[in-house]
Amino acid sequence: MPTTTTTGQPIPSTLTHQERDVLYAVGCGLRDAEIASSLAIPQHAVAGHLAGIRAKLGLRDRAAAIVHAFDCGLVVPGHGPRRQAAGPVPRTAARPAHTPRLRISVLGQLRAWRDGQPVDLGHLRQQAVLAALALCSHRTVSQQELRDGVWGMEQPITNVVPVYVYRLRKNLRIGDGPDSVIQRDRCGYRLVPGAVTVDVGRMEELVTAAGTAGRAGELAEAVRACSQALDLFCGEPLAGLPGPCAELERLRLTERRITLAQRKLDWQLQLGRHSEAIAELWALAVAQPLNEPVAAMLMRALYRSGRQADALTVFDRTRRRLADELGVPPGQILRRAHQMILRGCDVGPVRPRTTS
Repeated sequence: MPTTTTTGQPIPSTLTHQERDVLYAVGCGLRDAEIASSLAIPQHAVAGHLAGIRAKLGLRDRAAAIVHAFDCGLVVPGHGPRRQAAGPVPRTAARPAHTPRLRISVLGQLRAWRDGQPVDLGHLRQQAVLAALALCSHRTVSQQELRDGVWGMEQPITNVVPVYVYRLRKNLRIGDGPDSVIQRDRCGYRLVPGAVTVDVGRMEELVTAAGTAGRAGELAEAVRACSQALDLFCGEPLAGLPGPCAELERLRLTERRITLAQRKLDWQLQLGRHSEAIAELWALAVAQPLNEPVAAMLMRALYRSGRQADALTVFDRTRRRLADELGVPPGQILRRAHQMILRGCDVGPVRPRTTS
């Protein structure tokens, strides 16, 4: 029976004591000459032991042996080899953190901070692996799912996911101890619950709070929560990251941002803050020139601020763009706002899609 470690990875009992010592040393990053000196064996014997280890464990190369030593818990990054008992080691639960010390941002360029200090996340593919874990922080992500999400149809020749996770574990280690924020089980990898905060999670909490406040008629509080959620965005989500997962999430989060901005501006108009909303509505209309609900809200805000001519200009401009680019006439929302302005009637609220 193989011995099982805290990570669920087996160490076959067929490994000899000498082979285990070599595996520990390889996992610590020692060269063959250093291993030979440390274990007082000939250097050619080290190469022989390593070949035997790779054959017994099904490892492709030395890098895979290093990753395996780490995943099995034989080596803690930066702390040298850690000996294991001969018998099974009970799995230990992740230690909950009262205040997460690692913060990850995906609502812009991927960034991470440990105790307030920025962390080097490596090259873009490695960052994409971390982004996939951060966006699925509530569940385990399999290696195949990570490969599909980061490489898509251009799968890597070798299985580099464990290598990237190893590097991320090392870079994201909390403090000077062995604690890692990436957990491994038989199904794949996940962020340790309670050890990390991800800005997209905070954003969704604020969106829920805004929806609750809006339904309760507390529009000022709804606007405040929406503003806080929008402030978390620092440019294009997951900017520059490769892979289908990043691309799909980039589109989803961008759409989420636009919808949330519409909802906030609608609540502002209901509160009578027309002049305050105009600047944001102009910017959103420029970015989304075919977005009819945004154009209708801008027309409404301009009309209620005494700028009827500007409101009609927005209608004409949007009508032309719809005809030129989509070959369609204005929809009901835009036509109704236009007609009410022409009649001098009160322009009712425009209801964007809900974000709650």
